[in-house]
Amino acid sequence: MSTPHLDTRFINGKRELLFGPFAGFSPKFLKEGSYLDLFKSIKSDNIKPMLETFWDNLPLTQYLVNQVTMSFDDRMDDLRKFYKNAKNEDWEYLVAGQRVQIIKKDEFEGGQLQFGTEVIASKDGSITCLLGASPGASTAVKIMLDVIEKAFPELIENPETLSKLQKMIPFYKTEVTKELFDKELMKSKELLEL
Repeated sequence: MSTPHLDTRFINGKRELLFGPFAGFSPKFLKEGSYLDLFKSIKSDNIKPMLETFWDNLPLTQYLVNQVTMSFDDRMDDLRKFYKNAKNEDWEYLVAGQRVQIIKKDEFEGGQLQFGTEVIASKDGSITCLLGASPGASTAVKIMLDVIEKAFPELIENPETLSKLQKMIPFYKTEVTKELFDKELMKSKELLEL
């Protein structure tokens, strides 16, 4: 779980200061999904793992309920722990995204809450999705490459596409030796010192 923090981003070409994230709740699995998504997902073979996961993660459930019931003023009070002079009128509440938490069956625990990110694909790659936590900057590229490789293997096999990928990601499909790593580390240090 990501804890509240200040974050700056460019949104529609304008630099914005964000604070959060705060947990929310929706029975929808997608932002534009159906309010019945959660209820339709409950089946006779997954109700037990869902209940066991709920029980095993009671402190997390209590935290999430607390987060969902926070008012705008409560959120502003949290913000003021980071930025004392924050004024209510300068901030707005926005829903940034939607995520569905993964519960996997586990032979020992019955159900286990998954906190990572996982790419799931059908055998033929015709449907591919990203489940779990939203990827951070350190993992987003790797995860996107996994999605492309599973959903569009023909793109990876295309020399033109592969060349473009290697231009964007110089070490894509390349073994990184210690010598190559050290060279790139020095280049990164020089760029960061500018």
